[in-house]
Amino acid sequence: MDLFGNSNDWVEKLEPILTKYEGKKHPLEYHTIYQLLVMVVLSAQDSDANINKIAPTLFEGFPNMESLAASHIDALIPYITKVRNFGTKASWLIEIAQTIKKDKNIPLTMEGLTALKGIGRKSANVILREAKVPAEGIIADLHVIRVAPRIGLITESKDGNKVEKQLMQILPKSIWGEIGMAFSFLGREICRPKPHCDRCPINTICAYNKNEFLPSK
Repeated sequence: MDLFGNSNDWVEKLEPILTKYEGKKHPLEYHTIYQLLVMVVLSAQDSDANINKIAPTLFEGFPNMESLAASHIDALIPYITKVRNFGTKASWLIEIAQTIKKDKNIPLTMEGLTALKGIGRKSANVILREAKVPAEGIIADLHVIRVAPRIGLITESKDGNKVEKQLMQILPKSIWGEIGMAFSFLGREICRPKPHCDRCPINTICAYNKNEFLPSK
């Protein structure tokens, strides 16, 4: 049960950000689903900006899944030494590549993606959204974790899977594919840790803006 309205109410209330961010490309600067998958794995506990910096050289060396599958961890590591936990991520990526073998074999289902090393529900939801396939969940990155409770949509939690589950229980499946990234972009641009409420397109329905937000203790 959400804090002030049913699912249909929320679709209407969230329409301004759904419209503002609909179809906007993820901040990771990828050109293929292969590149996105690799970058999503690398971006865990790291910034999109950092991954964007190392991506051009990385993909010159490993332009597709086949080239990555034919390589090994020691060959990959020099390309990603500026990435947090690069050793572990290198092993994940080589294992993924040797499992998938070719770009065309990249699974575009939640079950198929989360079976791969280093890909959880958040990463899978990003890949599915960018691949424009039907959503099986809702992206719940660190921005969504901050924004959704502030609005008053769900109770506060630091666990992305719990946040996603709450959102899926409240929001209709018809908006799952876009609402997560809409919250994420809102969090990146406006609803920062110190939010710019005056610029927010949904400030009139926001619990935080109306001083009704009760953070967990």
